[in-house]
Amino acid sequence: MIRAALSGLRVAIPVKVISVTNNGGVSAIGTVSVQPLVSGLDGAGVPWPHGVISGVPYLRIQGGSNGVILDPAVGDIGIATVCDRDISSVKASGGVSAPGSARKNDLSDMVYLMSIIGPAPTQYVEFSAAGIALTSPTAVTINAPATVINSTTFTVNSQTILNGPISQGTGAGGTNATLIGPLAVTGDVTAGGKSLEHHTHSGVTTGGGNTGQPN
Repeated sequence: MIRAALSGLRVAIPVKVISVTNNGGVSAIGTVSVQPLVSGLDGAGVPWPHGVISGVPYLRIQGGSNGVILDPAVGDIGIATVCDRDISSVKASGGVSAPGSARKNDLSDMVYLMSIIGPAPTQYVEFSAAGIALTSPTAVTINAPATVINSTTFTVNSQTILNGPISQGTGAGGTNATLIGPLAVTGDVTAGGKSLEHHTHSGVTTGGGNTGQPN
C-alpha cells in the first residue's frame, strides 16, 4: 500500500520541449509545452506514453530587471521538477495564492529547469582555465551608453575595426599614441591645426631651395 501511494508522487522527470512561447527576444519569462519521456505503466506492465503538458513555466536566471535571456528551444531534452501543490493560482496571479485544487505532486504543476541532453553548442560562453571565451557564428552586439575595458593589452583582429569618430587620449605615463603604417586615410588630415591637403608654405622661392614650415 505504501509503495502504491508513493508511485503516484512526482518529483522530477525528463521531458522534451514541444513548443515555446518565446524566441530569445527581450520579453517576460514564457512557458513551454513538454512531453514527459518516461512512459507510465498499466497494471499489466504495458507502457503508455504521457500526453503533452502545456503552459509549463521555465527557469530563467533573473534578479529584478537583470537577467540572462536563454529561452528553451523546440527539441530540447531537459529536466522538469514537479511542485508538491497545485500552482495554477500562483501562475495566474503572480502572488500569494491558495492552491488551485487538492492535487499534489501532479505533472500539471511542473516547472521546466534546464537541458540535460544535447549536442555541442555553436554559440556559447566558455569558462575554462585559459579564461573566458565568447563565441558566436553570427554577431556579438553590446548596447550601452558607455563601455569601459580595463586591460594591460587590448588586441582587435578585424578587417573593419571602427565606424565613427575617434578620440585618442595620452597613454600611460604620458606616452603618445603610435600607429604602425602603412596608413591610408580617406579625406583630409589635420595635425597641429594644419591641413595636409590645403596648407601653404612660407619662404617659397624659385629654384632648388626648400620651403619654410607649413602655414
